[in-house]
Amino acid sequence: MTFISSSDQLLVAMHGKVAVITLNRPEARNALSPDLTGALRKAIAWAAEAEEVGALMLTGAGSAFCSGGDVKAMGKRPSDVEHSKPPSFEDQYQEMRARHHEIAGALHKMRKPTLAALPGPAAGAGMSIALSCDMRFAAESAFLSTAYARIGVSGDYGMAWLLTRVVGPARARQLLLTSERVTSQRAYDMGLVTEVVADSKLQEAALEYATQLANGPQVAYAYIKDNLDEALSIDHATAIDREVDRFLKTRSTQDHKEAVRAFSEKRPPVFQGK
Repeated sequence: MTFISSSDQLLVAMHGKVAVITLNRPEARNALSPDLTGALRKAIAWAAEAEEVGALMLTGAGSAFCSGGDVKAMGKRPSDVEHSKPPSFEDQYQEMRARHHEIAGALHKMRKPTLAALPGPAAGAGMSIALSCDMRFAAESAFLSTAYARIGVSGDYGMAWLLTRVVGPARARQLLLTSERVTSQRAYDMGLVTEVVADSKLQEAALEYATQLANGPQVAYAYIKDNLDEALSIDHATAIDREVDRFLKTRSTQDHKEAVRAFSEKRPPVFQGK
């Protein structure tokens, strides 16, 4: 079933089994407005559950991926409007918490492969959202920046947790405390991005890669992601036990049986996600 975005600030299209979600505020470098984040939350939830979606590709319209929060809008809080009652700290906390869990949290928890294609800057929350995906393709002209310290805030969307796991604690501290701009090539060298692609080839290359993933063994992918997510929090013996359990479950799938037949018949397997 085709997903219809609730806002023109977010575009959703199916390319085969790949759900391509495009942040569509190019005039604002795809900064996160309430309309955009609201639509994005719904689109991610849909992609996670829709049977026709084998993989998700997240990108930005124009020359940016996402510049993070809308800094201009930050100066127009309800508390600044005459005669309005400012929201309580608890109300702000609960609203922000839900938004972050349903975007970055949902991307990280998704059991389908996810890929962020960065045509340009990914800064602040935009960088966090990109890091929430399994892989990142960056255009040569793109750069990444934590950006938070530049505007005097501490970080959101799980940035410190994600960054520490992608590049390690020492590098994460450096990037968060300095807010330095990291070029695409340097980002590749330190493991922030998976591939660097010529600007004109980014969308094509990212979609081709996402298509391969979307047509892969979906049950196995889900268990692989379970194994990876647990790897930093459990001991080796426990990891072995859980891998054995998941291995036996995947060995009983139709996809595994198809892969064995394809190997014997010297042809590519045709996975059904079952």
